[in-house]
Amino acid sequence: MTAEQIIGLSLALLVMCFGLAGSVLPGIPSTPLILLAAIGHRLWFGAASVGNWSLAILGALMALSLVMDYLASMAGAKRLGATWRGVLGAIVGGLVGIFFSLPGILLGPFLGALLFEMIGGREWKEAARAGLGAVMGLFVGALGKLACSTAMMGLFAFSVIVRSLNR
Repeated sequence: MTAEQIIGLSLALLVMCFGLAGSVLPGIPSTPLILLAAIGHRLWFGAASVGNWSLAILGALMALSLVMDYLASMAGAKRLGATWRGVLGAIVGGLVGIFFSLPGILLGPFLGALLFEMIGGREWKEAARAGLGAVMGLFVGALGKLACSTAMMGLFAFSVIVRSLNR
């Protein structure tokens, strides 16, 4: 590996670390940022970068993490008794919560599901249970994104190093 390739790999991994942090912190894209860093590295270094199959796997992992994150919050709310109103409230609350930093991210889905369930005529206790499910689903989704982000970074680094050493 040349010094330029080492610096390029280090910079790509640094950007990917921001994506890794984004899997648990609000306002930072997670797996899309990791994929963009890999694509940028590929465009700059060509054949000495990540391979086509690895890029395809990175894209699939990104899509999986986004779908899993969305479905986990819905499934958590549904599992603890939310109706479609609670699921919709959790989504709306999560989107509004983004603007209120970490407390908003945690409380937004809960309050959204709670509010929408209560508007739908459910008792406070049932509505709170649906909100709790939405928050639990959020945590499961964050863990899934964290796992996908870590796998993407590992696959990228391994692919780049192997391809560079084989040249």
